[in-house]
Amino acid sequence: MIENRQCKSCQGRFEVTEEQITRVLASPMFQSEEHSVTDAEYDRRLEACKSCAKLMSGTTCALCGCIVRIAAKLKERRCPHPGNNRWKPL
Repeated sequence: MIENRQCKSCQGRFEVTEEQITRVLASPMFQSEEHSVTDAEYDRRLEACKSCAKLMSGTTCALCGCIVRIAAKLKERRCPHPGNNRWKPL
């Protein structure tokens, strides 16, 4: 895991808190089977991200800038790692 790196687009001016992430994930969109992966798939995606060297500060993907806990829940999202997709296809 990469620690103490800044997101290029945020330039250190923004930090996402666990409370903010939890609030987003509690929204109706993330409860819908139409938009969200199963809990088991979500857990697999998060585990894959935790072992990735491109994870910054435990929350952000250095490749695409997404908040991993949010992106991993969405069916339409894919791992952005070029040539090494860490999430199995749905």
